[in-house]
Amino acid sequence: MRVIRACRELGICPIAVFSEADAGSLHVRLSDEAYCIGPATSIQSYLNIEAIIAAAKKAKAEAIHPGYGFLAENSGFARAVGAAGLIFVGPTPEAMEKMGSKTSARRAAIAAGAPVVPGTIEVLKGYEEAYEISARLGYPIMLKAAAGGGGKGMRQVAAESELRSAFEAAQSESLSAFGNSDVYLEKVVERPRHIEIQIFADTKGNTVHLGERECSIQRRHQKVIEECPSPINDADLRQRMGETAIRIAQAVNYVGAGTVEFLFSDVTREFYFLEMNTRLQVEHPVTELVTGIDLVREQIRVASGLPLSFAQERVRWQGHAIECRIYAEDPENNFFPSPGEITFLRVPGGPGIRDDSGVSEGVEVSTYYDPMISKLAAWGGTRDEAIDRMRRALDEYAVGGIKTTLPFFREIVRDEEFIAGRLDTGFIARFNERRRERRVRSCGTSSSERVNRESTNRDIALIAAALAYSRTRREAASDHQPRDQSKWKIAGRAAGLSRIITRGSLQRDRQ
Repeated sequence: MRVIRACRELGICPIAVFSEADAGSLHVRLSDEAYCIGPATSIQSYLNIEAIIAAAKKAKAEAIHPGYGFLAENSGFARAVGAAGLIFVGPTPEAMEKMGSKTSARRAAIAAGAPVVPGTIEVLKGYEEAYEISARLGYPIMLKAAAGGGGKGMRQVAAESELRSAFEAAQSESLSAFGNSDVYLEKVVERPRHIEIQIFADTKGNTVHLGERECSIQRRHQKVIEECPSPINDADLRQRMGETAIRIAQAVNYVGAGTVEFLFSDVTREFYFLEMNTRLQVEHPVTELVTGIDLVREQIRVASGLPLSFAQERVRWQGHAIECRIYAEDPENNFFPSPGEITFLRVPGGPGIRDDSGVSEGVEVSTYYDPMISKLAAWGGTRDEAIDRMRRALDEYAVGGIKTTLPFFREIVRDEEFIAGRLDTGFIARFNERRRERRVRSCGTSSSERVNRESTNRDIALIAAALAYSRTRREAASDHQPRDQSKWKIAGRAAGLSRIITRGSLQRDRQ
C-alpha cells in the first residue's frame, strides 16, 4: 500500500502480485492491475522469482519494487530483474551481495574502519565450527541468518548444551525464510540499544544519512516499537554514527535506500556495526515524519536515474516520532499469531497520526505470512507530545475478530521506563515482569475477591449486551422487520437476550 500510494502521486501505474491466500487483500483491490503468482506458501509465490518476472512482463511493467521482505534483499532476484530488461528499485546486485550477506557486510565495515561486534567473518561450515568458536568467545552467543533479517533465523545461546538445537533451528528457519541456510555467530553484547542509521545514495555520487532510529524494543529479536530520534542521542553522536554509516555505504558503491544498524552501549557511548539492510525498512515512517522526506518517492527517483532531491546540509530533524507495529498476535500467549477475519476495524486519526495499514474490515489475516497488519505512527513537537498522541491513537484503534498487540502497546506507552527512555533489547522481558507485579498488586491475594470481580465484570458485559440488543430489536420493530432470534455469546456462554429482557429477571436467568 505504501508503494502503491507513492506511485499514484508520481503518476505511475501500480501493479500488484499476490498469492492465492491474498486474493482479497487491500493491495490487490487498490492496484491498477493484479496478477496471481502461485499458491499460499511463500516458496511457491512470493519467493518464486520466475513467476514474479513473468507477471511483470505480462503487465508490460517497467520496474519492480521489492517491498520490505521476501526477495527484497535477494541479489539473485535483483540480477534476474535486470536481465529481464526491468528496473530493480533498490541497490545493485553487487552491493546487495556484499551487504545483504551479514558476514561480507562485517568485512566491508571493518575495511571502512567501523567497529564490529566480535564474531565470525565467514558463514559457519557446520556445528563443530560453531562449537569451537563459541567456546573461544564465551557464552552467551547469537546465531544469525547470513541472508536476511527481521529476527528470522536468529537464536541466542546461553550455554553449550543449547548450541546444537539452536544451530539446527537457525539453519532451518533461515532456509524457510530466505531460501538460504547459511548462519554465522556473534558474541552477545549485554543490554545494548539497537540504533540504526537511514542512508540514501544516488547514481551521481551523492550519499547522505537521515539520522537515527531507536529500535531497541523487540520481541523474538524483531522490532515492535521504533522512534526517531533516539531518546539518548545528541548532535555529536548522530554525526559520528551518520558518517560511519556513509563510509560503509560508499565502500560498496551503494545506491538507493539502506539502513546501517549498530549496537550501542549507554554506559560507554560506544557503538558497534551490526549489519546493513539493503532495502527500505518497515520503520521508515518515523524518519519521514521527522525529516519531511518521502523515502519511497526518493527510491523511485533514484531508480529512474535522477539525483537525490536534497543534500546533506538540507536534512533537518524536527520533533519526535514513534511507531508501533500492530500485529495479529496474542501478547498474553507469548505473541502467538492470531489469524482470522477482521470483523470490525476503527482506525485512529487526528493531528500527528499516521497509520500505514494493509488490511480492511472483512479481510482474512492468514497463517502463511508475517502477522503485522499495520504500522501506527505518532509525531509530536517533543517526545512527550508524541507519546501523548500515541496513547490517544492506541485507545482509538479497535480491531474485532482477532487478538492484536494493541492492549500490550497501550500499557507500554504508559510504562515509567518507556516514558523515561530507558530502553535496550531486553526491555520487553523486564516490562513483562513489571506487568506481572502490577497485576498481582491490583488483584491482591484473595481468590474470593478475584471471583467477585470476575462475576461483576460478567454482569456488566451481560447488561451492556442486553441493552444493545433491546435497542436493535426496537429499531427493527419500528421498521416492521422480523424479530432477530440470534444468540449473543457473552463471557463464554450463549444467552438468548430476547428471553432475558422479556422475563425481566437478569439475575435469575444468569443463575
